[in-house]
Amino acid sequence: MIKFVLPLYIVVDLCKAYGLLDSLGTWCAPFMGLFGLPGATAFAFIAGSLINLYAAIAVLAPLDLTPWQVTQCGVMMGIAHNLVLEGGVLSSTGARGGVLTLCRILLAAIAGWLMMGMQVLGVAG
Repeated sequence: MIKFVLPLYIVVDLCKAYGLLDSLGTWCAPFMGLFGLPGATAFAFIAGSLINLYAAIAVLAPLDLTPWQVTQCGVMMGIAHNLVLEGGVLSSTGARGGVLTLCRILLAAIAGWLMMGMQVLGVAG
């Protein structure tokens, strides 16, 4: 775990320090804005989808997120994480891995929209 988390944390922290994370985050901001999240959180979702949740946490840690945003990211990534590996495992069992992966992504998006709605309405966060 350390071999993924520590280097990823350092890379993200350096990217943040040199403004690269903000520059790349502006490209993702319109999509992540649908969930009320900053654009830089997209990299945590990418890391969580391709590697694992520990990698996603390493990306989230140096970002300046509110506790509610961290919770929202955690819920969304808890639903849709490690998609490549788990999709392959599902396919090897005879299940439709691609369909189930798409369902997980859609459920994570719905959860993100619901949580953003809760925050906007003042119910939480």
